[in-house]
Amino acid sequence: QLQLVQSGGGLVQPGGSLRLSCAASGFANDFHTIAWFRQAPGKEREGIVCISIVDGKTYYKEPANGRFTISRDNAKNTVYLQMNNLKPEDTAVYHCAATNHAHVKYVFSLCLDQTEYKSWGQGAQVTVSS
Repeated sequence: QLQLVQSGGGLVQPGGSLRLSCAASGFANDFHTIAWFRQAPGKEREGIVCISIVDGKTYYKEPANGRFTISRDNAKNTVYLQMNNLKPEDTAVYHCAATNHAHVKYVFSLCLDQTEYKSWGQGAQVTVSS
C-alpha cells in the first residue's frame, strides 16, 4: 500500500524559505502524479502545485506560481516543495498526495482536484510570522 511521509515545515519569518519533502513508499504503479495541497485556518483545502513522476511536467496555481518550486527525485521516490519569499498568508497545513487516476495524466489540470487523491501525507504545519 502506498505511503507518503512528509518532512519539513515549521516557523519562518516573512520573506524566508522552507522546503517540504514527501517520500513515497510503494510500487511504482501506485502513482504517477504527486500534488501539494494546503489548508489555512478557517479555509478549505486547496491544491497549489503538482508534478508528474513520469515526465516531470508541472502545474501551478496562483498562490504557488513564481515563489514555490516543485521537483522530484525519482531515485529517492521523493517530491520536494521549495517555498521562497513566504508570506503570512502562506500559513497553513501542507499535505502531499498521490494519484494513479489515468485521466489525470491526460487532463493534467485535474491534478489539483483533491477528489482525485486517495493517498495523503500526514501534513506539515507551515507558519509564516514575525
